[in-house]
Amino acid sequence: MEFNLADLFECVADAVPEREAVVWGDRRLTFAQMDERATRLAHHLSAQGVKPGDHIGVYLYNCPEFLEAFLAAWKIRAVPVNINFRYVEDELRYLFTDADLVGLVFHREFAPRVQAVAPELPSLRTFVVVDDDSGAAYASLGAAEYEAAVAAASPARDFAPRSGDDLYLLYTGGTTGMPKGVMWRHEDVFFAGLQGGNPYGQDIERPEQQAEIARNSDVRVTLPAAPLMHGSGHWASLIGLHAGGKVALATSRRFDAAEIWRIVEREKVTIISIVGDAMARPMAEALAEPGASYDTSSLMVLTTGGAIFSESVQEQLRQYLPKTVFINAFGVSEAGHQGMGVGGSGARPRFTVEANTAVLDDNLRPVAPGSGVVGRLARRGRMPLGYYKDAEKTAATFVTVDGVRWVMPGDMAVVEADGSVTLLGRGSICINSGGEKIYPEEVEEALKSHPAIFDAVVVGVPDERWGERVAAVVQFRPGKSAAFDDVQAHVRTKISGYKAPREMHVAEQIVRSPTGKPDYRWAKAYATGSAVPAPAARER
Repeated sequence: MEFNLADLFECVADAVPEREAVVWGDRRLTFAQMDERATRLAHHLSAQGVKPGDHIGVYLYNCPEFLEAFLAAWKIRAVPVNINFRYVEDELRYLFTDADLVGLVFHREFAPRVQAVAPELPSLRTFVVVDDDSGAAYASLGAAEYEAAVAAASPARDFAPRSGDDLYLLYTGGTTGMPKGVMWRHEDVFFAGLQGGNPYGQDIERPEQQAEIARNSDVRVTLPAAPLMHGSGHWASLIGLHAGGKVALATSRRFDAAEIWRIVEREKVTIISIVGDAMARPMAEALAEPGASYDTSSLMVLTTGGAIFSESVQEQLRQYLPKTVFINAFGVSEAGHQGMGVGGSGARPRFTVEANTAVLDDNLRPVAPGSGVVGRLARRGRMPLGYYKDAEKTAATFVTVDGVRWVMPGDMAVVEADGSVTLLGRGSICINSGGEKIYPEEVEEALKSHPAIFDAVVVGVPDERWGERVAAVVQFRPGKSAAFDDVQAHVRTKISGYKAPREMHVAEQIVRSPTGKPDYRWAKAYATGSAVPAPAARER
């Protein structure tokens, strides 16, 4: 065996075959069932000409087939690619081309978009459609129906040997720019992003140990609240499955906080993985609804990744979840896990970081603790190979200093005297006002602590005197409002006056990605009154 994600999953499936692996509404699959279905799909893809190294798009809402499709591709050493289900045709055209897709597994609802793009991509020739209640036509694609393909294919695990060097590719959109593919070796992402096969202790040292972990660990139930097409949701699921735990998936195609709590009660969920306040806040409000009553006694951990879980929202949740541990985990697609939250300093989140993480100054030297120097958060050790087909971006993000390779995705930070790290925000969205650097996340946290504000995004807009000034786009709570002077006065009690917004724009709804990340391009367009970019027009 190798530290290959398919090898490791098969090891778990053999160790606990009758244990439930995935539940999605009324559907329940054991590890044995899930492994067999993935094996059959792998044979179908292989019969259609998919070869090791080929890229297969997975364009699905959350469902068991999403996880099966990834496993199937890995079984034949192909490379599954996550597709954002909110992308419109131009975005799909870009991603399908950039990722060099030869095949696609998609929900029937998306057939019109796929049919509009596919004729321009002659290399995209293999299609598998997962049926739904949309009734969308897909005949022109010659797509195989998923269940029929699985039923007709062989269940034999007669695949060629795999490697820990096999490619894992994760497309990430971030908050700015076009989506980009982050290339990992299976072995590296397993240890850097998936907790080394043992989320309850030391990383495993041999692949065969994964069976021992699965057999001997308490069965944990993980509920990834984020879509599986996002790294946070996908990694949370893989961490749970590789430890022999069950993954419970929501059936709603939009985030539904009440459904999350119903699943917690029904499935005795122990771990919920979310993406910041965009999910945590409605979850807190669902618990506070008059007459709401959910059994949350099983919930041990509520963790966030990919966005900040603010202190104000944690306080709301603690009223209803007094025994649950809240974890602000920090990590990105390009670096894996980097640190854990240990509280904050004002509106700034602070983390303890793992041994391979550091803050580097402009000369690429570690920042001295307590110096106050702002540097870039970096990680060494196991890390991605780079960005797919983007040598320039790879060279800018992955640097070598004195023979040590570091990844620096762009997050700015300072090192406190005790060695903890205070995260300031992504440098690419930093606001420069009269030479002062202002990080939007800090201002957003201060804004969202106002009792009338439900959500907020902060951007820099042009200013003749200062170069940029701080502008806030806010969404009020239903039935609530506040004057700008009141909001500004509140913010000044949380952060320095020069960081406070100089203008405020009220939106009916803040535009965010499906995972809760703010759309800063939309916010800047909204604040400046310019044409609203495509994401705002998408179905929310």
